[in-house]
Order: sequence, then C-alpha cells, then structure tokens
Amino acid sequence: MRSNEIMKPLAILTLALVSCICVEDASAAPPVAPDTIQARAQGCSTCHGSYGQGSTDEYFPRIAGKPQGYIFNQLQNFRDGRRSYPPMNYLLAYMHDDYMAELASFFASQKLTNQAPIGKASKLDADAERLVKEGVSARGIPPCTSCHGPTLTGIEPGIPALVGLHERYITAQIEAWRVGTRRAKSPDCMHDIATRLKEDEIKSIAAWLASQQPPSPATPAAAGKWRTPLTCGSQP
Repeated sequence: MRSNEIMKPLAILTLALVSCICVEDASAAPPVAPDTIQARAQGCSTCHGSYGQGSTDEYFPRIAGKPQGYIFNQLQNFRDGRRSYPPMNYLLAYMHDDYMAELASFFASQKLTNQAPIGKASKLDADAERLVKEGVSARGIPPCTSCHGPTLTGIEPGIPALVGLHERYITAQIEAWRVGTRRAKSPDCMHDIATRLKEDEIKSIAAWLASQQPPSPATPAAAGKWRTPLTCGSQP
C-alpha cells in the first residue's frame, strides 16, 4: 500500500476527532463565578488582603474583625464624599446600602488571631502611652481608651480598633480629620480631638499604637459595654 493511501484515512480520523472536540467545547456552558458574598468580596483583596486581614502596604488597613457598623459607616462615607480617596470613592459611587451592609457583615465576621505588632516601639513611648491612656483634660483631649476600649479593640457597633494598624495609616487618618478630608456625621468628635493634637503628638501616638500586640482574637467589645465621654455622630 502506498504511503499516501495510508495517510489519507489517518487524516480523516484526525479531522473527525478535532471536529468532535470543537463541537463539544462550543456547546459547553461558560464557567460561572459563585454568587456568594465571599466571592464578591474578593474585589477588596488586592488592597485589603484575601479576607480583609490587611496589607504590607502601610496605607491599606485591615478591615477584618472591625465592627460591622463601623465598616458600613465608612463605606457610606466614601460613597457620599465624607472620606476622600479616589479609588474607593469611584468603586462605591453607585453601591446601594444593602450591598454595603452585606460586605460589612462579611468582613466583620472574619476573626484575626495571633497578630504580630505592626511597628516597632518609639523613643516617645512614655509620652504617647500617657496620651493614649490618660489624654490631656486641660486641652479637651480624652484618652483613646475611653472610646476605643482598654485593649483598644473598639466597641460595637461603630468604634474601630486602633491596634493592628500601620503607623503611617493612623497618622494619615488623624491628619485627614484635622484638615477635613475625612469627616463623620455631626457631631464629628474625631475632628474635634484631632484639631487639639500637636503634630509630634500625632506621630508619637501612631508609632505607639502600631507597636502594640493585639489581643487574640482582636474582637470589639459588645455594644453598651461602657459609655464614651463624647457624643459622636458616627455612633447610632
């Protein structure tokens, strides 16, 4: 048998197999992403980590385990212009409250354990610790612990933890409150406090907070655990 007579049936068989494969692929349904809040929340992972645990970038904070009401408030603030950060303002511009509430619930339910301190101790530790734990009553500055709790892990429903955050992020947020690029519903108690702090105090407080070991798990206290010294519009 000549070689071309042998190759002809093989070529026909190969073409038939390829055609079958193509037809099968064409009829296969395209993959569909799971319709779950976990899947949809992955859009936040690039900046905030796969489950909100935070990033090595000093300006992207952890959102896992923060009070649900706080996360929801901040999503609203970005959408409504009370916080200014263009990527977040853009992403949330047309997001409805019910969707933001789902995202807030998801990230609030993620618990973090055995966190290492984010930063190193500052040479101004003693002064910063006094500011955090005692405040300066003569200047109307309450202790951070009086609102954020004795372990600085926040309180439900709307006060966040201060431990487990980067020094530069904390500094940037206090400065944003000072100049008004970050605001809360009136009365804006953090704006009032931030304007009473000096530049070096802000930096030393941020450094001290970043150097603290978060408790494990770092969960906010239950609502009503204690009364805050100021009335804040962000708290229901």
